[in-house]
Amino acid sequence: MKRELLIALLTACSLSGIAKNDKQQNVLDLKHSITDNSIVYPESFEDNTRKMQESWFVKNYTATDNRYETEPDADVSDAEMAKRLSALPTIIEMPYNQVVRSYIDRYTKQGRAQVSALLGLSLYYMPVFEQALEEQGLPLELKYLPVIESGLNPNAVSKHGAAGLWQFMLGTAKGLGMEVNSLVDERRDPYVASERAVSYLKDLYAAYGDWSLAIAAYNCGPGTVNKAIRRAGGDPKSHDFWSIYSYLPAETRGYVPMFIAANYVMNYYPKHNISPVLPVKPLVMDTIQVGERIHFNQISKVIDIPVEELRILNPQFRADIIPGTPDSPYTLILPSQQIHAYLMSENDIRNYEAEKYSKREIVEPGEVIADNIVAVEDTQIWPEDMGEVASASNKSGKTTKSLVVHKVVAGETLSSIADKYGVSISDIKRTNNLRRNAVRVGQQLRISSSTPQAVMENTVATVSGKAQQNRAVKAPKETARQQASKTSRQDTKTKAAPAAPASHKLKNGETLSSLSKKYGVSIDEIKRANGMKNDNLRAGESIKIPTKSSGSVKSSSKKSTAKKSSAKTSGKSGTAKKSSSKKKRR
Repeated sequence: MKRELLIALLTACSLSGIAKNDKQQNVLDLKHSITDNSIVYPESFEDNTRKMQESWFVKNYTATDNRYETEPDADVSDAEMAKRLSALPTIIEMPYNQVVRSYIDRYTKQGRAQVSALLGLSLYYMPVFEQALEEQGLPLELKYLPVIESGLNPNAVSKHGAAGLWQFMLGTAKGLGMEVNSLVDERRDPYVASERAVSYLKDLYAAYGDWSLAIAAYNCGPGTVNKAIRRAGGDPKSHDFWSIYSYLPAETRGYVPMFIAANYVMNYYPKHNISPVLPVKPLVMDTIQVGERIHFNQISKVIDIPVEELRILNPQFRADIIPGTPDSPYTLILPSQQIHAYLMSENDIRNYEAEKYSKREIVEPGEVIADNIVAVEDTQIWPEDMGEVASASNKSGKTTKSLVVHKVVAGETLSSIADKYGVSISDIKRTNNLRRNAVRVGQQLRISSSTPQAVMENTVATVSGKAQQNRAVKAPKETARQQASKTSRQDTKTKAAPAAPASHKLKNGETLSSLSKKYGVSIDEIKRANGMKNDNLRAGESIKIPTKSSGSVKSSSKKSTAKKSSAKTSGKSGTAKKSSSKKKRR
């Protein structure tokens, strides 16, 4: 009896061992024989790579080799592809199967243009990824994860809110110590995000001991991978990505195969008649620490670098503002040849339109903001006072064109604004390219109105006096900045404009507006004299300065006429007072 029980036990153990060996054999075979007829391609392939192709950098700083258009994809057998994958010098296993083949075909057939652009951008981004991986001792083939995550688009944002080259969710990013706020998003910073992503991947590998599972967990989260392992059953340590393939979400099933395909195509692209876009500008960058609040426009205007290029190199600054402080500086990336220009021009950059880009730290109640004032014939007038000038336009035949800028306040409509300035709604819409009748609070509208010359001469002084009364009511106290600005304007008026030279050599920070004030000629006259189509100036160039036009003489006559009118008015007022006093004596 005991002998029969022993035989039965040994038989059971033997069958169990055979079953276990069969299971292990099936798991090993699965990674090479697995098939899937319902493959879901990640959104990054379709959306992010398309945006990357249309990026300003690719369009302006690269030259595309159209080999991918003129020469078709080469036919490659399954055996040859499997051989090429096995020949890649990688630590991470790169098995070949039907799912991997579908992604390789996706790249080499339908996505040939995307691959060409990816190869061009990789010249800039891959050294950044490799450095971060090398510092942590991770396999260098992981540098191709951002290719499938974001299509090498640092501003890529998924439908779930993941952002940047490595596609971090907000919670994960903050958990890894990354700064994310309205002005700065370090998920988009190639250097910071790469450092944090590599650290996260290292932790995932330590948890699973298998790179395929660690890569899958990077995509869908450790919780989803753990659930798939539990559903697959058996010893958790015996599983890899392929053994839990059918238990994973549809998009994650394609994540590891797409990673393998990216490694293949980024190494064997010449075998498929694909060539990279070539940068026509050197991609050699350097960094500088900025310890003050600087706007991209200030840098762009002073050292002559396009704002779009600054955005490409520094995508972490969401609003084109570097919010640096002496205690907390931020890193700015610039082309290496312009680092010296920045260092030599720091004061000019800081002072370029400083009042426009500075952040108000202290605000007095009732303080007037310059944007609430519009300019009419060189006189500052409040928008509500413009109605008096505009309404008087029906009393004179001679008109002059005036361009004013109106800032929309609460309760205003296009109709009320049109009535205020004596223009039609269609004129305002045409001048500002508006399609609808709706306006928003804070919106600035350019309004071109035809105001009679005589009315302008006789009423601007009166309205200006009314505006001064309004300002006294609205702004009982002048801030230090306003007082300095007022003093500066008074000094400017007392100084005579220098004689216009035949030409003027431009200096850093000079604009058409500053030249107009300096030489007493209009911006339009300067542009007309130099055949300029835009307002862009370049330091070091020489431009012609026309002689003073008759317009400035007219302006002077207007002011003198206005003063006479004001004097007459005050005289009449004095007469009326005397008359009134006589009546009282009687």
